[in-house]
Amino acid sequence: MKNKMTYLSAAVAFAFFASCKNDAQSSSTESAQTEEYQGKEIGTEHDAEIDKLIAEMTIEEKIGMLHGNSMFSNGGVKRLGIPELKMADGPLGVREEISRDNWAPAGLTNDFATYYPAGGGLAATWNTEMAHTFGNSLGEELRARDKDMLLSPAINMVRTPLGGRTYEYMSEDPFLNKKIAVPLIVGLQEKDVMACVKHFAANNQETNRDFVDVQIDERTLREIYLPAFEAAIKEAKSYAIMGAYNKFRGEYLCENDYMLNKILRDEWGFKGVVVSDWAAVHSTAKTLKNGLDIEMGTPKPFNEFFLADKLIAAVKSGEVSETEINLHVKRILRMLFQVKAMGSESKDRAKGSIATEAHYQDAYKIAAEDIVLLKNENNALPLKLDGVKSIAVIGNNAVKQNALRGFGAGVKTKREITPLEGLKNRLPASIKINYAEGYLERYDEKNKGNLGNITSNGPVTIDQLDPAKVQEAVEAAKKSDVAIIFAGSNRDYETESSDRRDLHLPFGQEELIKKVLEANPKTIVVMIAGAPFDINAVSQKTSALVWSWFNGSEGGNALADVLLGKVNPSGKLPWTMPKNIMDSPAHATNSFPGGKTVNYAEGILIGYRWFDTKNIAPLYPFGFGLSYTTFAFDNAKSDKTSYALTDVIEVSVDVKNTGKVDGKEVVQLYASKSDSKITRAAQELKGFQKTAVKAGSLNTVTIKVPVKELAYYDVAAKKWTVEPGKYTLKLGNSSRDIKKEIVVTIK
Repeated sequence: MKNKMTYLSAAVAFAFFASCKNDAQSSSTESAQTEEYQGKEIGTEHDAEIDKLIAEMTIEEKIGMLHGNSMFSNGGVKRLGIPELKMADGPLGVREEISRDNWAPAGLTNDFATYYPAGGGLAATWNTEMAHTFGNSLGEELRARDKDMLLSPAINMVRTPLGGRTYEYMSEDPFLNKKIAVPLIVGLQEKDVMACVKHFAANNQETNRDFVDVQIDERTLREIYLPAFEAAIKEAKSYAIMGAYNKFRGEYLCENDYMLNKILRDEWGFKGVVVSDWAAVHSTAKTLKNGLDIEMGTPKPFNEFFLADKLIAAVKSGEVSETEINLHVKRILRMLFQVKAMGSESKDRAKGSIATEAHYQDAYKIAAEDIVLLKNENNALPLKLDGVKSIAVIGNNAVKQNALRGFGAGVKTKREITPLEGLKNRLPASIKINYAEGYLERYDEKNKGNLGNITSNGPVTIDQLDPAKVQEAVEAAKKSDVAIIFAGSNRDYETESSDRRDLHLPFGQEELIKKVLEANPKTIVVMIAGAPFDINAVSQKTSALVWSWFNGSEGGNALADVLLGKVNPSGKLPWTMPKNIMDSPAHATNSFPGGKTVNYAEGILIGYRWFDTKNIAPLYPFGFGLSYTTFAFDNAKSDKTSYALTDVIEVSVDVKNTGKVDGKEVVQLYASKSDSKITRAAQELKGFQKTAVKAGSLNTVTIKVPVKELAYYDVAAKKWTVEPGKYTLKLGNSSRDIKKEIVVTIK
């Protein structure tokens, strides 16, 4: 890794992946996606053994367990058989091993791993079964590297399209967020590994993240920013959670009594471990009292951490009791027993495997299912190769590798198939590929923005095209039967540690695309990015537009299979693509990024909730994605017309494939209440299911919506309340394409 890879902050997190049944296999009317994933409860069966161990430990040994003893582990107690708790970083797969006391790579030859698609890609599958398989796959990789905890998943909300970590966060919608996160966590922890869900909470921007004080009203906090975390604790039974950098209502989140004690432990019943983000701790006694268990951080002598020598001194002075210390040590020991890292059950612990063909195929399956078809006029896709002798492949992104780029954790992998390699792997040898770089990835060296300064927006790109590169691209397009431009972004431009300045396509790509389209109207545009961009002009000019992601070890093969029709695209956008940044709620309300304080002035109207409620047309709506076939919804009905508060609404609809090829459709269920006595969004996602339908066939999809999902948070009563009356349940394949409506009554 280059120096640029220095990990400036958050211990990280994310990965994903998955397996889904092949299109051809799926004739069932209802898949396993409807099942509720439930994690294993944190047990207390080892408490007597734990108490005995604690009684034998010195105060120094106990406190050694409460802070980093290396870059990614706490202190163990070897003489008592207590191992270090070994953590692994990585939003895209298991990070390579680094030195114990600094960020330099350890230089090992056996720490290669599978590079998985990023979080936005996983969410774009709208496939809970795949999320579970991803968790299993990644869990096996962690165990092969003898890790106890994955610093993942990152489930903060996509509040602004400009967020530097939008690529690894999942969605702007709390329901989609939790429905993907829960099976991922369950799948991971089934492999005897702790998930460390992050960043708790309201960590929705990189700008000023180390100190910004986030102000959110209580209803918005409960309805938008906490549901995925609550589900991670209550349903997935996550063993760990990571405290965020920022402040919330005046208090740093790693010493925030309201969030860590009152909500997390008292309300939700969390029994696991709270780990700090790296260097996110600001006090000793207050941090411990207010709920943190382990302090981790960036390089300084480990004994200088707030929960190290300073804590020993606090205990000796009587400021902190040894009883308090024992409480936190007990939590950590419980988790080590939980994942069989110690004790008699350790012999039965999952062994794992890493960088295997099976795991590469997990990465392929999710990549193949997360690609979104945004536009396809005149059936320009899939590419028809009859009579095609040459294809121009244009763009730096055709060859750009992202596994080890940007700030935060990358993946050292032996396999990262680029789009150009994917096409070479899949196209007949008789077809000539004419490659041209087209644009240069260049940055303003005087104003790099993201290089070490997390309070500034960046990086600043050089957007002037190189005339020679443009000419080469135009000539390649002219002499080829078809052209494909691979444009968009990369993980040096979208990165932890900085938010983007705006939505513009960097490196002069828009002008390049225009010139190539003029040279060859048969040009397909493929965007590779993790967050929205201004692609309005591009969308208008091209007949075919595809959206892909930072898509893992097999990303290029998956993309080639979609372009050539071997895979029918079925991805759906997990966020709204705005026409203009000022259409997005955090920007329309002038409440991003704030300064020392940021007030979430849009309240509950995040993402599509804002666009739909304010009647603002997006460029592409939440949940949008086309297919190479067409679907019709019919015979929509609910099992009853009236429901009690404890009931589960069952909505069924027939999904018919009215086209000529097999495909997958995502049925999305939105709820609205027009006569509500409280302020509501125009509609909210409350259910979804992906179904594979053979050409000419019909599947009946059933979506179950517990009535409690219709609740709002009543601030005065401090509880969730379901307002009685009529609700409209809307069935569609995006938030702006509603096919059927059903009215039900809640008594």
